[in-house]
Amino acid sequence: MQRVVYLDHAATTPVHPKALEAMLPFFSESYGNPSSIYAIAREARKALDGARESVAGILGCKPNEVIFTSGGTESDNTAIKGVAFAAKSGGNHIITSSTEHHAVLHTCQFMEKFGFEVTYLPVDRFGMVDPADVERAITDKTVLVTIMTANNEVGTINPIADIAKVIKNKNKHIVFHTDAVQAAGSVDIAVDHLGVDMLSLSAHKFYGPKGIGVLYVRRATPFLPQQQGGGQERNRRAGTESVATIVGMAKALEIAATGREEYNRHCQRLRDRLIESILSRIERSYLNGHPTQRLANNANLSFEYVEGESILLNLDMLGIACSSGSACTSASLEPSHVLMAMGVPVEIAHGSLRLTVGSKTTDEDVDYVLSHLPGIIQKLRAMSPLAEVR
Repeated sequence: MQRVVYLDHAATTPVHPKALEAMLPFFSESYGNPSSIYAIAREARKALDGARESVAGILGCKPNEVIFTSGGTESDNTAIKGVAFAAKSGGNHIITSSTEHHAVLHTCQFMEKFGFEVTYLPVDRFGMVDPADVERAITDKTVLVTIMTANNEVGTINPIADIAKVIKNKNKHIVFHTDAVQAAGSVDIAVDHLGVDMLSLSAHKFYGPKGIGVLYVRRATPFLPQQQGGGQERNRRAGTESVATIVGMAKALEIAATGREEYNRHCQRLRDRLIESILSRIERSYLNGHPTQRLANNANLSFEYVEGESILLNLDMLGIACSSGSACTSASLEPSHVLMAMGVPVEIAHGSLRLTVGSKTTDEDVDYVLSHLPGIIQKLRAMSPLAEVR
């Protein structure tokens, strides 16, 4: 059987055994609809309420400020549309960054069809948003700012708390949303520490199940529900709650929060081994993203004279799973919009590779990658008409 080395934890993570264990009874035993009133339904409701309290405890908010969604994409969509439409009488301006996940970028582009004006802020060469740029972009028509906590491709961590101060000093009524999907499990996501009014999470990024997420909405935030039907989630998100996956997500988030320091130490050591060894062994290789203000598990590198897709295919034949950008766009042959926004030349952006380690990644896994990657790059460069490396 071929060895498998999984280095794409930014795309998704395996479900933690304890999260899976917590979920199982709600598939087969306590399967009641939490909106019903009989005993089996009350068991489900109790579990649902307990999960909400657990998530709220980690976010440092009230349980009634937690909305369960189908994942990060829905949370981002709901946050942006929900606030923009609710606050439209007071303004029609949205501020975001050019390196956001497409769940944010495409939603903002969608809002432009409804008369909203969107400012797409630049980033520096490390992919970081400057709070001063946010301040300069605010107008008397600004109703929403949405800036991601940590970038899913290059791992750069934005100064969210500083951005929040700038926004609130300018106009306390402007709503500040952050996509924290990639940050959960690696960064403190307590909402008061970040200073945000809304925050998005997706369970499968922190060893929870797919298809479930969170949208935190601070009390008194203008918000128009985007999904109509029943009165679930305090009339803010219609649809029968997925109790099993909600319970699994709460357990996974609890594990991630309590083990964050140990997880970061483990990942950072392996990440640094990958970065330092690749940069020293492979000529004309470059690190993308901030050198220090980055997620502990993220190593994003580019190689001149090769295509990222070719690197991936060669690594896959050896059982090594990784990506050349975000999982949502990995099938595209276009260069990463994140790297383009950072000013990375097109020919170098095309040769990008994202390696994201996880809790079960070992030194042997890293050794395996390092034993093969230099040879793959050398082989691909030998096949390239541009490959006369001096």
